Amino acid sequence: MSAFQERCRNTEERSKEGHRNDLGAVVGFFVCLVFLPSSETSECGHCCRWGTGQGEPVSNGHRVEEKPSSFLGTKWKDTAETVIIGGGCIGVSLAYHLAKAGMKDVILLEKSELTAGSTWHAAGLTTYFHPGINLKKIHYYSIKLYEKLEEETGQAVGFHQPGSIRIASTPTRVDEFKYQMTRARWHPTEQYLIGPERIQELFPILNMEKVLAGLYNPGDGHIDPYSLTMALAAGARKYGALLNYPVQVTNLSPRSDGTWEVETPHGIIRTNRIVNTAGFWAREIGTMIGLHHPLIPVHHQYVVTSTIPEVKALKMELPVLRDLEGSYYLRQERDGLLFGPYESQEKMKLQESWVTNGAAMAMVPVLKQADIINTVGVRNYWVAIGFGYGIIHAGGVGKYLSDWILDGEPPFDLIELDPNPTKARESYGFNNIVGYPKEERFAARPTERISGLYEVLKSKCSMGFHAGWEQPHWFYKPGDEIGYKPSFRRTNWFEPVGREYKQVMEKVGVIDLTPFGKFIVKGNDSVKLLDHLFANVIPKVGATNISHMLTPRGQVYAELTVSHLSPGEFLLVTGSGSELHDLRWIEEEALKGGYNVEIKNITDEMGVLGIAGPFARKVLQKLTIEDLSDSAFKFLQSRHIKLSDIAATAIRISYSGELGWELYHRKEDSATLYNVIMEAGQEEGIDDFGTYALNALRLEKAFRAWGAEMNCDTNPLEAGLDYFIKLNKPADFIGKQALKQIKEKGLKRRLVYLTFETANVDPEGNESVWHNGRVVGNTTSGNYSYSTQQSLAFAYVPTELSKVGQKLEVELLGKNYSATIVEEPLVLTEQTRTRLQKKGGSAKV
Repeated sequence: MSAFQERCRNTEERSKEGHRNDLGAVVGFFVCLVFLPSSETSECGHCCRWGTGQGEPVSNGHRVEEKPSSFLGTKWKDTAETVIIGGGCIGVSLAYHLAKAGMKDVILLEKSELTAGSTWHAAGLTTYFHPGINLKKIHYYSIKLYEKLEEETGQAVGFHQPGSIRIASTPTRVDEFKYQMTRARWHPTEQYLIGPERIQELFPILNMEKVLAGLYNPGDGHIDPYSLTMALAAGARKYGALLNYPVQVTNLSPRSDGTWEVETPHGIIRTNRIVNTAGFWAREIGTMIGLHHPLIPVHHQYVVTSTIPEVKALKMELPVLRDLEGSYYLRQERDGLLFGPYESQEKMKLQESWVTNGAAMAMVPVLKQADIINTVGVRNYWVAIGFGYGIIHAGGVGKYLSDWILDGEPPFDLIELDPNPTKARESYGFNNIVGYPKEERFAARPTERISGLYEVLKSKCSMGFHAGWEQPHWFYKPGDEIGYKPSFRRTNWFEPVGREYKQVMEKVGVIDLTPFGKFIVKGNDSVKLLDHLFANVIPKVGATNISHMLTPRGQVYAELTVSHLSPGEFLLVTGSGSELHDLRWIEEEALKGGYNVEIKNITDEMGVLGIAGPFARKVLQKLTIEDLSDSAFKFLQSRHIKLSDIAATAIRISYSGELGWELYHRKEDSATLYNVIMEAGQEEGIDDFGTYALNALRLEKAFRAWGAEMNCDTNPLEAGLDYFIKLNKPADFIGKQALKQIKEKGLKRRLVYLTFETANVDPEGNESVWHNGRVVGNTTSGNYSYSTQQSLAFAYVPTELSKVGQKLEVELLGKNYSATIVEEPLVLTEQTRTRLQKKGGSAKV
């Protein structure tokens, strides 16, 4: 064995000694294959790949080893504000950002050496591109940080920005690129749809035979993960953080005051909070306190070649190439190439032997990187684990989490990061598939989270996956093309959804709403707590209202329905994707304020059926002795009733905007309750409807949705939620003072309501809005209006462009459609129509 081969083997062996892996959820263990012809054995391709890519190598055997900030010879502290566990790029980035922001006593503990886990193995790709919305901000921040990090720290980072090109070789892929372009224009990053000639110019060694188009990001590139981490480490130390290694955490002990004791072989550190950034080994850290982080690594291979004459002859560095149909990435590595495939689900290999007791774990959290663990009783325990693309996320996530820790609220909502389980094999195997609107993934479904109606409805409908729950999207009728048929244009669900829309508007429909997040809050201080949490007034006993929790900066943290069931006892209901997001906030505030309350998550215990339409009252009245008349059971009232001897909490409310009730009941009673309602409604022509029709109905009524029209990026005034915000109520609710200042300064943008004619394509949200040849805003959600037969959308635009009648343009699949701001809503709610009719006026339907 030659010397360079020995170095390669030693390097690989070090990676197998139990070092951590940060990519657990989607991409885990990187295996580097090196092609070295016998005529070119003077350099070790594996080691040199850690260099600057085009310049001098800085790799092991070649690279300069980082000297540990060893507690043995320098500093060891037994108290800290924050202890970070794990020395990959994510943990070191967080240490850097916390220290730079002024936090004293930041300690990072690493059990071997920095970058010893998946950071060491990463290919180092950096890209501005992301199909999600807020993750674009993470990518943007990371790249801007990496551009200046060497100057700030004096440590080389080996950052190259030759750009990147995503290749489209099918018409469908071209449509996807157009779809992504409209979502990129209102962001600050450069991105272009380019043709074959420009692609050939940028990548002259590419076979252009099948190339139709490319998605080009000029600022993309790659960075040396080792050097990046060392530069972040240098910056962390510069600002006062301690990076101690090798130090293994042997136990974690929570204290009654919310602080922690971190036990190591060298002593105990008492800290206000811990952050688990241990990557694949995050499982072991969680186990210490009884938490299960279901991570599993996935083998990923990339190949480094030796010198290629055609590459060596190039006068400029090649952009990073991503062949989406071929499912691989390729970039220049010195005078050769580095390329890595994203294997299909059938070919990929899960490293299941690493899982506790050898158990196969198909369900893993994807990118659960900036959220407090959602377990009652565990305080000040943060996680940043399960990264699919740790290098490009490291800078932005470090800043994001640092801001959240220091400010008490996140700088914006990473709503694309589903904290619920998803599938490692599927997510990894789908890395380069076409990203359609309304995308569905079917592996490992259904999960344990199914409603009591799942078995009754599963053969009748196209099921969607909502925060781990199965929920009907739309229902089949004879002659329908059934199943999931993805498309960028109107597809097989379009006509059936119109049918269900008509069902609710003209007759009566039933919908399974079980995935709602549901909490009971009760106790002596329940009113006081909720008055502190919510910007609306607290409803009286027997009443319900829509209330919003705001952040200290006055942004919309959450929207819930609040029902006062009995004195001091409340039912709080939120969307399925917001369950743990909202519960964490409520529990934290209750704990922080010392409120005497009991908070119980009853999401899995209770089923929910919605019934809506002009005959909803008539159907339900057949099943109960309770008076359901408008005068006896008013809109936004709640009470306990029995429907055919089945106990339910009935709330007169419907997200459809039509006459309706939400019926909360024991989940084991769902099928029985559904059957008696459907039987009772035969004369009225009762039928099912799904979430697609519900979305169409709510948009016509101009109902806002959390996560779209409102989130931590928006304040309630610009979102048009003034009616629900009671700035004059006595309680000093969270965000009240900030909101007063926002109101005093005036708004820079507003949410508007747009209608426009399209050609077989409809908005869904996050499309670019144009005016006079420039992008001025973005849509938040959209749909087809089945009543007015046109497209409609909500959008944020500058206040000077927000008046009714203003002409704008909305971009869809590469074409701009003329749009007009109209008065909302397109269709009046049932309550408003009824009120107008009583007054002798006309009702807009």
